[in-house]
Amino acid sequence: MFGKLGDMMGKLQEMKQKAEEIKTSLGNTIIKSESAGGDIVIEINGNREIKSLRLADSLQHGDKKELENHLLTALNKAIKEADKVNEAEMKKAASGLLPGIS
Repeated sequence: MFGKLGDMMGKLQEMKQKAEEIKTSLGNTIIKSESAGGDIVIEINGNREIKSLRLADSLQHGDKKELENHLLTALNKAIKEADKVNEAEMKKAASGLLPGIS
C-alpha cells in the first residue's frame, strides 16, 4: 500500500516540478502580434503577460475611438496566440506524465 502511495507522491512531485519548468519556459517565450497593418505591435509571453506595446506615430494623432478599437483587436489577438502556445505546452507535459491524456 505504501509503495503505491509513494509512487503517487513521487509522480505528483514530478508533475509540480515539470509545471514550474513549463511556466518558466512560457515566460521566456515571446509571441509577437500585429494589428492595423503593422502599426500596432504587441509582444506577449506564453504566460499571457504583455511585455511591450508599440504604436506607429501615425496612430497617435488620429481618431481616439479607432485607436481604441485597433488596440482591443491587437490585444485580443495576442492573448489568443499566447493561449494556444500555453495550451500546447501544457498538453505536451501532461501527456508525458499522465498516460491517456492527449
